Amino acid sequence: MRDSRMAGQGNGKFKYVIRGVIALLVVVVMFFPVYWLVISSLKTQAEMRMAIPTLWPQSFAWENYAEAFRVIPYARFFGNTLLMSVGLIVLQLNVALMAAYAFAKGTFWGKEVLFFLVLAAMIVPDQVTFVPVYVMMSKLGWLNTFWALIVPHGASAFGIFLLRQAFKSLNNDVLEAARVDGAGRFGMLYRILLPMAMPTVVTLGVLIFISGWNSYFWPLIMTNTNEMRVLTVGITMLRDSIAGNEAMHFHVIMAASVMAILPIVAVFASMQKHIVTAMANSTFK
Repeated sequence: MRDSRMAGQGNGKFKYVIRGVIALLVVVVMFFPVYWLVISSLKTQAEMRMAIPTLWPQSFAWENYAEAFRVIPYARFFGNTLLMSVGLIVLQLNVALMAAYAFAKGTFWGKEVLFFLVLAAMIVPDQVTFVPVYVMMSKLGWLNTFWALIVPHGASAFGIFLLRQAFKSLNNDVLEAARVDGAGRFGMLYRILLPMAMPTVVTLGVLIFISGWNSYFWPLIMTNTNEMRVLTVGITMLRDSIAGNEAMHFHVIMAASVMAILPIVAVFASMQKHIVTAMANSTFK
């Protein structure tokens, strides 16, 4: 009996080690592209052209980052991307909050049908609707402006759905008490429901920021001057500006890409606590 117990403990330790090794391999596989991006941004042109790639820079070429600013107006592109992403967060969150409040706590005719139409919008890609939206932006005179980059994406079907589920899980007694105290709809939404669903709201805000920061197709067709370009389009311009010599200047492209992902990493790291809380409280388990 003692031998069988020891054998069981040995099998348990073996399984624990195997799970640890598998988890480590998964982390390495997922993190390696980021690692390769960073070290490539610090290599010299000669080292990037070596037949056998090196896993660590022979000398750190910090000037690659300055070169990215020299070739394209990187600071301008960075500012445009930041402004567009913040605008999307403000507009999408407010629209999603008000719509989710109506669908979760409101009572009106056709609520379920309208919510079904909102869900149906989730399966329609931007490429299907961009032609009529482009024509609309052109008639409004909004092409090559921040209005065209932000307003067409002011409503997010996924955001409405996510916040609706969060609001439905909250007790109505709190709202009834607030209504008795004289709170209006906006007061109940922004002073009661918003703080109670803050982890979900922050998570949605992070998702909106990442989506806006990584957006390429929409800014490409809505802007046509360097004054309005964003980073994703700007890095493509960096590649095109050295067309035919990408292999010789790949280290500069890598440096520009590293600077482009830093805000996403910073936002995700700073909001990780709220994201974990939202996942723990999620109703989609």
